[in-house]
Parts: sequence; structure tokens; C-alpha cells
Amino acid sequence: MNSEGYYPLEPGRLASVVTYLEMTEPPPARPAVLPPDCTLRWEPNPDADDYLELFLRVGTPWLWFGHLRLPKEELADLLKHSPMDLLLLRRQNRGEGLLVLDRREFPEVELSYFGVTERMMGTTAARAMINAALERVWSLETSRFWLHTCTLDHPRALAFYRRTGFRPYKRAVEVFQDPRLSGHLPSTAVPEIPLL
Repeated sequence: MNSEGYYPLEPGRLASVVTYLEMTEPPPARPAVLPPDCTLRWEPNPDADDYLELFLRVGTPWLWFGHLRLPKEELADLLKHSPMDLLLLRRQNRGEGLLVLDRREFPEVELSYFGVTERMMGTTAARAMINAALERVWSLETSRFWLHTCTLDHPRALAFYRRTGFRPYKRAVEVFQDPRLSGHLPSTAVPEIPLL
């Protein structure tokens, strides 16, 4: 058990509070119409370079780094040969959103990455994407659909997931090397979090 108080971090480290959420049955529907000029597509054969470009566009404001740490060959193998489903949001042929379902622990499915670019925030795009994911997940013999979000994600992410039907069940503190100092993200990313 952690005692109350402040705990110093080593230089170059960041910390976030992580909330884990789950659902064990399909939630009530929350319909959404995809914004004009947008399309959703499950990508059966993703190219690692295209994926990384979109991963950076969507995830840099939230310090996403997990897939950036993988060697490109390993990421390409993961994308092509693992039971993962990749949903792409495009607007006028440009990637604007990314959703990754990880089925490696099936019948449990993890929503491992999900986000839209800044220009799609405030539209119905995210709701349409999560609806497509729910449809896919619950068309399988899924026992549990789960995810984690953290205090570095969009400030409304947790509320969005709860409105979707996910229930919080656990918290943790994640400590990790700052991806801007390791070179995985530009040093100018997320300037509101100072580099130390």
C-alpha cells in the first residue's frame, strides 16, 4: 500500500495516473453520423510507415510513445501478423483518426490506441469510430472489452469512455521515460509539460 505524500521522479521521467475501464456486454447505442467528407475503414494490411505517420499526428499531443519504441520491422510484423484490428478515419484522403483493437488475449479485447486529430475534435468522428469498434468487438465471442486512459490523455477522454458504457475498475500510477528526451517525440511536443 502506498503511503500518502509526494514521491520525487528521477530527471527525465514523467508520471501519470492511469484509470482502467471495462465492459462485459454491449452498451446502449449512442448513434452518431460521420462528419461530411469522412470515411471509416478497417485496414487489413497496414503499412508501418503510414501507420507511424498517423500515430504521430494523432498521438503526439498526448505523448503516445509505445509503438514508437519498437524497431520498424517489429512494428510491421505486429501490424501484419498479430490479431489486431486497425480502424482509420480519413477526411478527404488524409488520415485524421486511429483506433486499434488488440485481440491477442481473446476472448478479451483491448482498445489499445484511440484518438483523432485536433481538427476532428468537437465533431462526431470519435463517437462514430467507437461505435464501429463496439460493433466489431461485440460481433465476436468477446467476454470483456477494456482499455486504460491517463491524465496525459485528452481531458474529456475519461468522461467519453464512461458515457460509452465503460466502467472504471482500477487505478495505477505509470512512471516512464519522457519520450521527448529519448528522441521518440520532438522536444517541442506538449510544451505545457516542461522538459526536466
